[in-house]
Amino acid sequence: MGAGAVGCFFGGMLARGGHEVVLIGRPHHVLAIERERLRLQTPLFDEAIPISASIEANAVTGAELVLFCVKSTDTETAAAAMKQHLLVDALVVTLQNGVDNAERVRNVVAQEVCAAAVYVACEMAGPGHVRHHGRCELVVEPSDAARRMARVANAAGIQTQLSQNVRGALWEKLVLNCAYNAISALVQLPLGELRRLGGTGVETAMRDIVAECIAVARADGVDMSDSVDTTVRSIMNTIPTGQYSSTAQDLARNRHSEIDHLNGHIVRRGLVLGIPTPVNHLLLLLIQVLDNRRSWGGERV
Repeated sequence: MGAGAVGCFFGGMLARGGHEVVLIGRPHHVLAIERERLRLQTPLFDEAIPISASIEANAVTGAELVLFCVKSTDTETAAAAMKQHLLVDALVVTLQNGVDNAERVRNVVAQEVCAAAVYVACEMAGPGHVRHHGRCELVVEPSDAARRMARVANAAGIQTQLSQNVRGALWEKLVLNCAYNAISALVQLPLGELRRLGGTGVETAMRDIVAECIAVARADGVDMSDSVDTTVRSIMNTIPTGQYSSTAQDLARNRHSEIDHLNGHIVRRGLVLGIPTPVNHLLLLLIQVLDNRRSWGGERV
């Protein structure tokens, strides 16, 4: 549900593993997939995957597993659209940026909902064409249904593990996104190029962002590793050289970003908890200005 790059990649991997999959996405992707199949391009293979696709939410009808991949800004709307079509015992797994989407979906649907932290670098290289740059990992909340899902996903080549502390994993991913996404979007450069041109100043700025995020997380009672700063830097070192952040891709395509659910979440929780977040606040403001440029007819800069 919401088959952009992440949904097309994981859906494609499941279909390649022999499972019946329907991708629910934007019309231009659906038309391309219906015409030429889904092109799944990875460092290991480049294949045209036969797979069904639809623009309608009712395509979830009959699905045992729904990978919920819409933008965080569309969570309630998309959940409501598919609500009446879900099997009673369907499992919904949220594969989204941000830390509160699973709870937001639970407020709309009666089915079991599990949160997942997603680690994958991929992009839509064109209509119906997903390009995978690296990593292929899910960390999912445990349940009987989630265990069955993990077995299926692992057999299809998706590295999936269950964790009692998915909240901590989601927050670690949030810290990573806060540190990288907005800066990458503002300068429209991938991380490797950003570091090369920005030198130590980029690293210093990212450390300041991460420090604010960790302070808010600790005050909010999030169970994260004491070495989360080191972990985030380690993960950044594994990001493929040419990979643009999702926020950078959104701005480049003139789409509304998820900044309110990334740095914006840090700012809002910081205000509630009395933790200052000036660097995250500045990044939030700058991306919001670019997000809102369409409402006043501004051009991309």
